[in-house]
Amino acid sequence: MAAKPKKTNTRNSSRKTTVVKSPAPEKFSKEQELKAYYDMLMIRRFEEKAGQLYGMGFIGGFCHLYIGQEAVVTGMQMALKDGDQVITGYRDHGHMLACGMDPDGVMAELTGRRDGYSKGKGGSMHMFSKEKHFYGGHGIVGAQVSLGTGLAFANKYRGNDNLSVAYFGDGASNQGQVYESFNMASLWDLPVIYIIENNRYAMGTAVARSSALTDFSQRGASFNIPGMHVDGMDVRAVKAAADHAVEFVRGGKGPIILEMETYRYRGHSMSDPAKYRTKDEVQKMRAEQDPIEQVKQRVIEAKMATEDELKAMDKDIRAIVAKSAEFAQTNPEPDVSELYTDILVEA
Repeated sequence: MAAKPKKTNTRNSSRKTTVVKSPAPEKFSKEQELKAYYDMLMIRRFEEKAGQLYGMGFIGGFCHLYIGQEAVVTGMQMALKDGDQVITGYRDHGHMLACGMDPDGVMAELTGRRDGYSKGKGGSMHMFSKEKHFYGGHGIVGAQVSLGTGLAFANKYRGNDNLSVAYFGDGASNQGQVYESFNMASLWDLPVIYIIENNRYAMGTAVARSSALTDFSQRGASFNIPGMHVDGMDVRAVKAAADHAVEFVRGGKGPIILEMETYRYRGHSMSDPAKYRTKDEVQKMRAEQDPIEQVKQRVIEAKMATEDELKAMDKDIRAIVAKSAEFAQTNPEPDVSELYTDILVEA
């Protein structure tokens, strides 16, 4: 009887597949606390204004607001360096602002105007900024995961020190192309951080009803990709996890998954009345875990700024957002000739 062939060790078999323990929330300096507060408040005020413009008919098509999830992109951006790339799905305005894109250009794109980031042709879900290393905004669920993996492949091929961050939601994590991307990224040790923004609902379906495995940090276990649970409502926890992930990935150890446990206050999109959850549930999250209020309380208690100073900051942000809304309503629409541009790219 022939002897059984010995099972050979596969590549990357030594990489841990268990969930990585989350580091303690980082202790922020005064400058970090105030920057986090400003950046998150900018996203929230911008999104509130976008919701108003949508209701008034200035924004057409789909519009997915990021209200409640601001700590995720804010904390992640604090750990990245210039040249690192960001790509996400359709709930993307917050990611754009966190990357440093101009509120005027983002809002103008929402209203389909000439000076929007995609010349008024992309709308809410499809705008880009090569200068800010932001690669969309993608309407196809899960498509950005494969594209973000491709960005990481390009970085490794070129031998640079950059990494890509691919954001997607709990619903998108069930898409097949996500796992094809995981396999490729792990096989080739690609420098990519996968961020699963678990806001508890895939459109209108609770994660427990749509996902057999609700511990999304383990979604890469079959591919030897380590994962980590993160409190996505605490910007300090996000920053601490981001620092760990950046060091891991930039150190040549391959991809990593961060499950950001967060929450959206609004419906899936502007057309969603969100009747699948109670008002009490939403209010409880706002009262107990709001990411902006957490920072505000810490800042005031530590006497890093007074309540009046924070109100003045809010007033300045509201003025910037109001200016972007005015710009977006008065900027000319693109010329008809733009229908024929940006169709093909010459190599």
